[in-house]
Amino acid sequence: MTVGNLQLGGSPSVRLHGRGNKVRICPLWSTTATSLTRLVADRNKSEAVFLGRTNQPLTRFGIYRLVTQYAAMAGETVPTLATKRVSPHTIRHTTAVHLLRAGVDINTIRAWLGHVSLDTTHIYAEVDLEMKAEALARVDISSLRPPPRQPSLPSLMAFLKTL
Repeated sequence: MTVGNLQLGGSPSVRLHGRGNKVRICPLWSTTATSLTRLVADRNKSEAVFLGRTNQPLTRFGIYRLVTQYAAMAGETVPTLATKRVSPHTIRHTTAVHLLRAGVDINTIRAWLGHVSLDTTHIYAEVDLEMKAEALARVDISSLRPPPRQPSLPSLMAFLKTL
């Protein structure tokens, strides 16, 4: 991602090139835009936004290393996190589930993730059993009555004897 891919003015956003050379524009929180503005101040539009220790563009392997490193550090204070495998994809998946739980429609999440097919994104809806339980709990069934009991029917043998 280059500095030129950032739009940090009025409606902050970033233009991303994904797998298969797909391009999408994603909005940014104003706090993120503020941080990025400070990070890229006085830099050329063709320069990479994120640089590694040697001032070279950060690669996907560098990002993976940073995520796992900080997840391990967080695991020291959050013991349940220490046993989990955290990767950039984990963050992507977790974000999608949080969006779904917040009530964002599945088609918007599909566009956010850059999925071509809604079927790919539908996996997130299938995965979240907690959301299904919450939806079930919101349904008021207190006014429902059990169906009336069927009157006893004569037994099959009694019927056959009458033939």
